Amino acid sequence: MSEGRSRGKSQPARQSPGHDGAGHRARLRQRLATGGPDALLDHELIEYLLALAIPRRDTKPLAKALIARFGGIGGVLSADWQALSGVPGLGETSIAAIKVAQASALRLLKSAVTDRPVLSSWQALLDYLRADMAFLPVERVRVLHLNSRNMLIRDDHMGDGTIDQTAIYVREVVKRAVEIGSSSLILVHNHPSGAPEPSRQDIAITREIVEATRPLGIAVHDHLIIGSEGHSSMRAQGLI
Repeated sequence: MSEGRSRGKSQPARQSPGHDGAGHRARLRQRLATGGPDALLDHELIEYLLALAIPRRDTKPLAKALIARFGGIGGVLSADWQALSGVPGLGETSIAAIKVAQASALRLLKSAVTDRPVLSSWQALLDYLRADMAFLPVERVRVLHLNSRNMLIRDDHMGDGTIDQTAIYVREVVKRAVEIGSSSLILVHNHPSGAPEPSRQDIAITREIVEATRPLGIAVHDHLIIGSEGHSSMRAQGLI
């Protein structure tokens, strides 16, 4: 339901009692203009974003409710359309604003990865993957295909799983690498639980892929596990 329909056609939008909407937003805008992104708290960023979509409404309570419901600003931006549509007070316009903000952030972060060798921009890669995957409600498997200069040539989404597991098919990974002409791979998946520590299954499947690609001259640089609590690198842990 859109914001306009949810208020009813005959009733004008109202601010909360005692809320100086225009003045409050002007103060947020001034802080943002003079202090940059860090000048606003997480809920204030969401509040101002929603105010652009719902201009005559006090959006602070809604912003705080979203932060609480999804566990932070990352969870709000990463929440899918269906999850957001279940939040009272959010309509199509405000959900679209949130998803546009997410898409813009991901586009910016991804540009720092695709324009240079991945291994020399490792932190940029981790920042992009965390923004894209850390707050997903299901496990997602991706394979990053690199050329001989370690430039990203394909970011392959291999599939989504249940809340606690997903399948990585060794033959599919190898087949795709041969089709694309990859020189090396980086395996990536997320843990919806938040904890990024690799499971025994994660370690076993990774070693199978390493053994399957080695005769083809395709290296597996790493298997990264992304969670809301951080990330882990199997290469750094000596597991591959």
